[in-house]
Amino acid sequence: MTPLDDLPCAVVVTDHRGWVLRVNTELVHLVGLDAALLVGQHVEQLFPPAGRIFLQTHLLPTMLREGRINEAKMDLLSASGKRLPVLINTRRAKQSDPARFLWTLFVVQERNRFESELLAARARAETAAAAASTQHELLRVTMASIGDAVITTDAQLRVTWLNPVAERLTGWLADEADGLPVEQVFRIVHEQSRVVAPNPAVRCLQTGEVTGLADQTVLVSRHGREYGIQDSAAPIRHEDGTVLGAVLVFHDVSEQRRISGEMTWRATHDVLTNLFNRAEFEIRLRHVLRLAHEESSEHALLYIDLDQFKLVNDACGHAVGDHLLQQVSQLLNSVVRASDTLARLGGDEFAVILEYCELDQAIRVAQNICDHMDGFRFMHEERRFRVGASIGLVPIDRHWPSVAAIQQVADTACYAAKEAGRNRVHVWSESDANLQARQFEMHWTERIERALDEGGFELFAQRIRPLERDEIGLRAEILLRMRNADGSHALPGAFLPAAERFQLASRIDRWVLRTTLTWLAALPRLEEVLSLSVNLSGQSVGDRAFHHWALALLHEASPAIRMRLCLEITETAAVTNLTDAAQFIAAVRAAGVKVALDDFGAGASSFGYLKNLPVDELKIDGQFIRGLTSDPLDDVAVRFFTEVARVRDIRTVAEFVEQACILERLKAIGVDYAQGYLIHRPEPLTCLYPMVQAVTAQ
Repeated sequence: MTPLDDLPCAVVVTDHRGWVLRVNTELVHLVGLDAALLVGQHVEQLFPPAGRIFLQTHLLPTMLREGRINEAKMDLLSASGKRLPVLINTRRAKQSDPARFLWTLFVVQERNRFESELLAARARAETAAAAASTQHELLRVTMASIGDAVITTDAQLRVTWLNPVAERLTGWLADEADGLPVEQVFRIVHEQSRVVAPNPAVRCLQTGEVTGLADQTVLVSRHGREYGIQDSAAPIRHEDGTVLGAVLVFHDVSEQRRISGEMTWRATHDVLTNLFNRAEFEIRLRHVLRLAHEESSEHALLYIDLDQFKLVNDACGHAVGDHLLQQVSQLLNSVVRASDTLARLGGDEFAVILEYCELDQAIRVAQNICDHMDGFRFMHEERRFRVGASIGLVPIDRHWPSVAAIQQVADTACYAAKEAGRNRVHVWSESDANLQARQFEMHWTERIERALDEGGFELFAQRIRPLERDEIGLRAEILLRMRNADGSHALPGAFLPAAERFQLASRIDRWVLRTTLTWLAALPRLEEVLSLSVNLSGQSVGDRAFHHWALALLHEASPAIRMRLCLEITETAAVTNLTDAAQFIAAVRAAGVKVALDDFGAGASSFGYLKNLPVDELKIDGQFIRGLTSDPLDDVAVRFFTEVARVRDIRTVAEFVEQACILERLKAIGVDYAQGYLIHRPEPLTCLYPMVQAVTAQ
């Protein structure tokens, strides 16, 4: 036991930054945690999230600046999650150790009881010593000098005295209030409902016990000014037990309530739009789902994603984009019912919870939003922007197992609305084939994320064979596989569409390029490898951040490694991002890396764009190779591609070579290299090095 353990209140000793140094047994009892778990933690851990913000922004700065905190009301958070209102006072330690602070935490009800009992005792002493004028005057001076407001009454609840603080808060002077009913002087109402609140002095005399005010009580002064107050009333008794009257003790907590209300508002609202935020939205969605299960009631959820918002952001800047979000928020607010929950989930995503709303009505509300958005034009300077809304609508009933399931299908339905043409509503249904396909892609997305994080990808390779000359060494294309749980491998055609749709293709490209360079650097005889080709997605080709990352990675590699690397860029990706593609190609070729234009001939303007792209190889699209010996048009096309490449001094590679007759025709045409199952079936990259040695020995 220490002296701190003898105190009737909770005590915490911290340093000047708020780190806990000691606690007493009363605090351990209140929070339900062992002292060893509390010491070394920050004092903010004793309070819920909103209280922590108030602590960091107000209490700690005040404590450091003034050396103390007086009567701050906070909620203490116990290990079980229970919140206990406490009044906090802090004082700087003695001069010998000014970096320490002593925190005392009174449970509000207990503090009020202590004060009321003290004042009641003083009042009893005043009555008993009425004849002793000196003692009587001393007691009145003492009562008048305390910091709280004090009102005393007789047994008929008529005011007998007010101290100066009570005079200031009520607007009544003691002489004016003398003899008036206490309800006339001490007028209290509930802050929200404005209903007259029960006077604690009345209940105090009825029960003979200390009585406190209800939460959110407001004192209305004589002149109409309002104060948020905390209050308690205690009976004044004669020595024989007779009740002589009551004493009211209260103090102004208006500022604390204002700050607490502001913190609560910030914790539940989006600052930019003043709508509910994601956290509050999810709380309300859980409530609605619970109603659906308990009452078998019907509700609906709208997931809203703005169309063309990125265009405004990119063209005019984020500040203008914020202004657009505020205007859209006002528009949405004007369409939904006051009882509905409208929230901004982040970025340009919004959601509406329609309580007790059947599907037909929900569809009308959603379509009404689309109609309003269709007529909305956002103006900035002299520019006009049309911004629509793609909406996914999900009925909420007792069949849904969780909030997460509802949110997932709502997001999927919203995406389906966007894909169907934007500014429209897509209603979720269990038989929706588009949503099932979307969910299937999301399943792949989860697998891709897990594979990137947990090493679930593996590099394979397929050899590329020269047709006109012999080469000593390995030439191959790197191919990606995803390992399945049963040890088999998923091919890129299964997961790459999902990767591209959900913006994961560049992350995959980074992994492939980094892993390939690491494999090359680990080879004992690098000269046995002639070329390894690595495919890049269209997202990477158009992503300048990827360009900077890739060039930095390449410059970290040795020149000998860079000269053995070839980056394959699809023709369609290069055409879509021609300027960025040309700059990137020039930069990597300057670093000594070769570049191949993949799927050549698939686009209508292949030859025109080839003039602007300095590449080293053309990989002829497989659709022209498969029918080379049976379709004269394919034969003409391949001969034409080969001749164009020869004029540009670019090597040609034929893909999907699976028949010997096609291989012989490619040799006759003059194609430089062939690739396909006839040449080599892909195998893990780790198996290639023994093959390299075998090829070299030939």
